[in-house]
Order: sequence, then structure tokens, then C-alpha cells
Amino acid sequence: MSTSLDHGPSRSPQPPLRQLLAELRGPAVAPRPLDARALAALAANPGCRRRALLDGAGVDKAALASKLGSPAPFGQSQFAIVRGNSFEAKVKADGGRELLRLLGVEDPGAVSVPDLAASGPQGRAARTALALREATAAGGWSLLDHPMLVLEVAGSPVYLEPDAVLVHPDGRWTVVEIKSFPMIDGAADAAKVGAAARQAAVYVLALERTAAVTEGAEVAHTVLLVCPRDFSNVPTASRVDVRKQRAVTRRQLARLTRIEEIADALPEGTGFDVTERSAAELAEAVECVPHAYAPECLSACELAFHCRARARQAGAVETLGRSVRGELGGLTTVGAVLAAARGEEGDPGDPAVAALRRARALRDEALAGTGAAACR
Repeated sequence: MSTSLDHGPSRSPQPPLRQLLAELRGPAVAPRPLDARALAALAANPGCRRRALLDGAGVDKAALASKLGSPAPFGQSQFAIVRGNSFEAKVKADGGRELLRLLGVEDPGAVSVPDLAASGPQGRAARTALALREATAAGGWSLLDHPMLVLEVAGSPVYLEPDAVLVHPDGRWTVVEIKSFPMIDGAADAAKVGAAARQAAVYVLALERTAAVTEGAEVAHTVLLVCPRDFSNVPTASRVDVRKQRAVTRRQLARLTRIEEIADALPEGTGFDVTERSAAELAEAVECVPHAYAPECLSACELAFHCRARARQAGAVETLGRSVRGELGGLTTVGAVLAAARGEEGDPGDPAVAALRRARALRDEALAGTGAAACR
């Protein structure tokens, strides 16, 4: 490390981003790729620099959480994965006959199914972009099975693989999401549909990058959600408008701090190699990166239980939820909230402080009334 008369100690020049991320992850550790589900969760909490850096570096957060002693007890069961794969295979069998039937296309032979095989994600993404341009120029139906899309997130490319993309004769591109949860009487579980819509919105954003440089192409803002009908294994479909989810996801992803900026703020020698570093070293490295815990993280991030434990130790009001945190204004700890309610701290002119003191007065009044009634 060199010393500058004007600026004091200066850090060594940063290596290229890909090399830097590999060093953070561990040179011998293969990166864990991001998917649309992870991106949708990341977009829901754009202020979390910790998740942005770890996801950008391809760190296995589940392995990291286990080594820190806070494993995340969630994820799909093997039965659900096998059932989902089986249902998707049925939908796409015979050149996508069932899928095309849902669109009203009775002749599968009239639909082109291009070969998207290529070497590596970059090669597959390039082959997908070429197939989309060729299909649009041809002016017919095309079914792209598991295409590879690319989307830049916080300055780093993320490769995404939707179930399918349909190219219509008029040049429209439609994302197809195939899920194994049922549609009963024409309606599916609202929470599951919402999660599928947020995931599909990420694919729509990625497709729009290619459509912007493809003449005659337009990405549909309604996605085709294919699910089993009632309690059978017969596919049925519903169109889901994802314009709202697309707008929210786009805005939130744009707010993410660039990964280079987060990494540049780390102390030299920081790393997240779960195979080589001890639990104490990993805990210290994780604490170097600011997080933005919220209860919603428990169902979306593998590190959520670790972050919750640290937030509770610090008495952070974030553990009570985003809405509560927003109402409390400048009161950032549970201790400060209680002190303000007791009148020991806080500005009486602050609306949050005034509300807390009023709530405490009402509570004391109610308890006093209960005590008086009990004495009688």
C-alpha cells in the first residue's frame, strides 16, 4: 500500500470486476448463477447491499448461512421439483402440441422450434437473440424452448432461462411460465400467481433488450401462465398482465448500487470462500457489507435468519416490519422507541414521538381502569 501526501494511504488498484468477484467468492469455487426468482426477490429489497454483492459474486448463500450457524429452512422439495419437471415435459411434448392448443394453434407442424444449443451461457444467449430475430423476420409461429436471456443488474450481466418464449406471426414475443400449482375453477392461489408474475416480469425486461434492436419485434406485457386444471394433469392457461410488476422491478433494479462500488468499500482481504474460510472469518466479512433486513426476507433470502439475529441484537426497528419502520421516522432502535414513549428522549414536536407518548398515556389509562375495576 502506498501513501499519498494529499489523501493518506491509498488502496491498490482494483482488478477487473470478474476477477474481483472471483476473489470474493473464492477462486476455486464455481459461481452460483442468479435466476429470475432471485432477481425478483433482490428487486423487492434494493437497499440490501449485502445480497446485491453476494448474488453478484455468485456466492452460495445457503452454504454461507449454514457455516454461520443460521441455515435457511426453506426451498422446494424434491417431490415438487420432479412434479414440476414432469408437468413441463407434458406441456412441451410433441413439439409443444398442448401449449399450442392453448393458444388456438391446431397444427404443430406450422410452428418452428429452433435449436438453441450453444457453448456456455454467453453462447446460448447469442444463439437465442439470433433465433428471435430470425423468427420475427420469418413472420410465423416459433417456440423457443428454454431460451437464454441476459439482463444487466448492478453493472453485472445475469443470465436467465424462462420456460419458453413464443414468437407470434405479428412479431410479438410472449413469455410462457409453466407452474405445477393447480388452477381450480379457473383461478389459482393469488400468492403463487403473484410470485410467478414477478418472476415473469424479469424475463420481460430481459426480452425487451433484444426487442429494442430487432426490427418489427414487440414484447407482450401479458405472459402465458400454464398450470394443471383442477386436480388433473391437464394443462390450462391464463394470461397475466405483468405491467405493474415490470415497472416496479425495473425501478427497483435501477436503484441497486453498482457492485463495483460495494466491493470497493470492503476492507482488503475480505472474502466469502465457504470452503477455505472459518465461520469467524466469514461472519466478519458478512458484517462488512451493510444489509437491509425486513421480515419479508425470511421467505426470499438464505441469509435472512443470520441478518435477523444481528438486527435483533442491535435492537433495530426493522425487525418489526417496513411499515413500522416508516412510521417511526428517526427512531431507529427499539430502545429509543421505548425511551421516547416514556418521555425520556426524543423531540416532543416529532409526530412519531408525540404518537408514542399518546399511546403510552392511553395504555396507562386503560391499565389503571382495569386495576380499579378489579379492586371493586
